[in-house]
Amino acid sequence: MGSAEVAVVIDRPADEVWKYAGDFGGIADWMPGIDGCTLDGDVRKLSVFGMDVSEKLLKRDDASRVLEYSIVDSPLNAESHLGRVTVHEDGDTSCRVTWFVEVLPDSLTDLLSGTYQQALDALKTRLEETGA
Repeated sequence: MGSAEVAVVIDRPADEVWKYAGDFGGIADWMPGIDGCTLDGDVRKLSVFGMDVSEKLLKRDDASRVLEYSIVDSPLNAESHLGRVTVHEDGDTSCRVTWFVEVLPDSLTDLLSGTYQQALDALKTRLEETGA
């Protein structure tokens, strides 16, 4: 099983960033490549570069600012997947956002971690340049 973690420091308070990073159904508002997102209970259905991806929410802890989910259906044919997004305070006015992935087959690790890094960079740009 492959695993990786990517991160970014965002010059915004952790609670403010969590409003975006912790919104399981709001990912299309800030993640590049997502054309649409709908929620059906605890499953979000994404349209990504013309592909349909379904992900199941496993855990959302507002107090710890942790969100965990798993890909349940996608053209990537992941046998197993766990994604974890966390937002930690990093000083008075900034925070560190991490996106951990554990996936089978291992060959998907670089693809997913690269995608998640791009997403975190886009979130940073959005929040630091526009404030929302």
